[in-house]
Formats: sequence, structure tokens, C-alpha cells
Amino acid sequence: MSGLEESIYALEWNNNVSVAIIALISYDYMLQFEKEVTFVWERQWSVMAYLYLLVRYFGIVLIMICAIWGGLFYIPEAVSYGMFLFMKWGFSVYLCLAEVILIWRLYVIYNQSKLILHVLLGLFLPIIALYIGVDIFLWSRASAITVQEIITPNMTYCTVLRRIGPMPAIYTSIPVICFDIFLVVLTITVLGKHLKERKELKMKPNTYVVMIVRYHVIYFVLNLTSQIFMALIWAHLPTVALNLVLLFNNTVPLIIAPRFIISIWDTHADDNCVHVSTAFEDCVCLTSPAELEQPEIDSCV
Repeated sequence: MSGLEESIYALEWNNNVSVAIIALISYDYMLQFEKEVTFVWERQWSVMAYLYLLVRYFGIVLIMICAIWGGLFYIPEAVSYGMFLFMKWGFSVYLCLAEVILIWRLYVIYNQSKLILHVLLGLFLPIIALYIGVDIFLWSRASAITVQEIITPNMTYCTVLRRIGPMPAIYTSIPVICFDIFLVVLTITVLGKHLKERKELKMKPNTYVVMIVRYHVIYFVLNLTSQIFMALIWAHLPTVALNLVLLFNNTVPLIIAPRFIISIWDTHADDNCVHVSTAFEDCVCLTSPAELEQPEIDSCV
């Protein structure tokens, strides 16, 4: 395949993936909008409500920029480089917001323990510093990456040239993965304690504790996959594999995080809890003694 043919082939894949990204996020937003109005805009504000709005709307902005960047529309090289930096720094901010959501959920299921919250936030600060360092070292230096304008007979578009291998991205992902493993261990620990207590009382497990632990494990698997894919991007993958990796990284993490929040609120409402109008983290159905809990729905566990 000649250089021109390869460029046209890459552009076609880029445009197809861009359209798929826009379609996926638009479809997801339409599906979730009614629930968002019910559980966010018509309820009292809470920390999780603010976090939801951040991951939802910052995620939409980020996804749309990712979709139009590259070749779907013509963007001058200088502007394209600025958009590329915004995407990479934006993904780091988004991943940090997703980690904050996990930390806040852990704080809730540990009966709002200040010790747990302070320990997790203390361990999370070096992760934030690592993200900043990675964005500077991998994405913000001309010696590591440049944006090049490609001219074809039918289209002019920009692409990225990576000048270093995947190893720095792999090494820097290890502390993030270790932190996520620590969060998963904490969630499984509290679940084990919870199941033991409920077994002694001959009661079903609390629906919300089980849901939160399940979502932590799912998010860990997705985040691990995303970290692996981000490292693979530096390995000069074939066009098809690269675009499929970008499709996953540019959609799944940004769709899943707000969906997890909404699904817990939705289940909370379906359980007809008398305290459903309160902030979820303050609701007695999560941390109350057994005699105060509402009947649980098996299908939600």
C-alpha cells in the first residue's frame, strides 16, 4: 500500500470511528436524560450530584472534541495541536474525577468514615501528580510527540507522530493500577464484613452495598483495560487496531461513570424508599440497622 493509499485508508477509519463515537454518546445521553432530570435537577444537591454533572458534561465535551479531531472536519495544524493537548489533559482530569467518585462511594459504604476518606485522598494526591507529570512528559513536549498535516486529493487532516516507545506509558500506569487494586480490596473487604453480619442476622445483603462493590470491580476492569490500551497506542499499531482501541478509550470510560451513578439512584427510587428525596449517602437504607430497612428487591442484588 502506497503512502497516499495508507493515508486515505487511515482517514476513512478515523471518520467512521468519529461518527460511531458521536452516535454512541448521543444515544446514551438521550437514554439517560429523563433519569438525569428526575434524580439530579429535581432533587436536593449533593456531592455526588455535582460529580455526576462534571463527569457527564465534561465527558460529552471531551468525546465530541475527540470525534471531530483528526479528519472529520478540517482543523488547522496549530489549532489541532491545541485540541490534542486538551484531549490528553482532559482525559487525565476525567479519570481523576472517576477516581474521586470511587473514593466517595467507599467513604459512604464505610459509614462515612473520615479516616477512610483522609487516607484515600492522601494516597490519591500522588496519583494526581503522576497524571500531571505524564501529560507533560508524554504529550506536551515536541520531542515526544508532534502533530503533522497530511494532504490527500480529497482532504487535508492532521495526525500524530509519536517519537518515543510505549515503555514510559506502561511504567507510569503501574501506580494508577495499584491504587485501583487497593480500592477494590477495600470494597471487597467491606462486602465480606457486610455479608458475614447479614448471615448472622439471617438477612439478605444490602442491595446498595452489593451494587457499589460490583461497580467498583467493573470499573477496575475497565480502567485496567483502558490503561493497557493507552500504552498500546504508543506501540505503532495497525490502522484498524489503533482505531478500535481509540473507539473503546474515547467512549466506554466516559459513558460508564455517569451510568453507574444514575443506576444506583434509579434502584434507590424503585425500592420506594421513604427517604428517597434525601442525598443517597445520607439515606438510612444504606447504613441503618436492619429493622429500619425497606424490603429489598432480589433482581437488584
